[in-house]
Amino acid sequence: MKVSFEIRYLKKRFPLRISRGVRDGQSNLFVSVTDGTYTGWGETSPGETEGAATAEAAQQQLEEFLGHYSNLDSPFQMHDAALEAGVGPCALAALDIALWDLKAKQAKMPLYRVLGFPKPVHPTSVTLGIMSPEEATERLPLLLENEQLSTLKVKLGSPEGIAADKAMYEAVLAYHKNYPISIRVDANGGWDLEDAQKMMQWLSQRHCEYIEQPLKEGQEAELPYLFKNRVLPIFVDESCRLASDIPKWAHAVDGVNMKLMKCGGITGALRIISTAYGHGLKTMIGCMGETSISIAAGAAVSGMLDHIDLDSHLNLNPDPCEGAPLVNGITMPMEVPGHGGQFKSSEV
Repeated sequence: MKVSFEIRYLKKRFPLRISRGVRDGQSNLFVSVTDGTYTGWGETSPGETEGAATAEAAQQQLEEFLGHYSNLDSPFQMHDAALEAGVGPCALAALDIALWDLKAKQAKMPLYRVLGFPKPVHPTSVTLGIMSPEEATERLPLLLENEQLSTLKVKLGSPEGIAADKAMYEAVLAYHKNYPISIRVDANGGWDLEDAQKMMQWLSQRHCEYIEQPLKEGQEAELPYLFKNRVLPIFVDESCRLASDIPKWAHAVDGVNMKLMKCGGITGALRIISTAYGHGLKTMIGCMGETSISIAAGAAVSGMLDHIDLDSHLNLNPDPCEGAPLVNGITMPMEVPGHGGQFKSSEV
């Protein structure tokens, strides 16, 4: 099989600010794997905490790995070998996604069917980054202008403290009064234990459904104190990168958020789903700065998940790819062989 690489810069429609910083665009690595008849596509959205800070670093890692590893017929074996070799999960995700796409095309089946999953039934949330109340008031109508979208993930954990978080959230509530929406909160580890306890109590009285990553990665030992007498479900994100992380914190959380860039693609996601179910946890899937190629792969595994956050392609200006359509607010896998994600004909 032949593996090829391409790096493209992606511009965001709206800059995204979270507790750790702000980003208005980035370069992603795209990987193709061909057997001479079919071609599978994958994508890396790089990140330092995901093992490759840049698209160039991700490509270098994969090229070095493929220089001494050639068994690409088994994604599971390849996944283990790559992690053991030190390939960053976000770099690995691109190769893994491409291999699964290729296998489904060879089978002439949609990837979600190859994996044995149903189609998803839960709508995707769209993300509102950290901003001032005035900015939120202006942004919300633009963010939710698509009538299919009615679920919002609000980023909190402002460096300015929980008073700023409350002020921004109040702007969301003002919008909610006229346009009822489902609201979730992601703190991205922006709170300490005391602030997390205060904010969870406050948010539980203001239409919030659950809290994602309330504590900073590395502070997981405090999760049991937050979990006890909690008034909202707790999901971990950065604290759960691989399936092997789940048993450490399963006693102190309600669910886990997987991201293909964190766990190394489809293979890692399958392992997280199985392990989470084994521990009786809820599941969700999120995304980073990904196009429709990676989002389509995420949609293929989302049919049995409880919450969906596959919206990064909706915030690209433009998305050079296609294959992850919204259907009644649901990021839906397509009825085509593979995961369905590909470059638009005008972008090839």
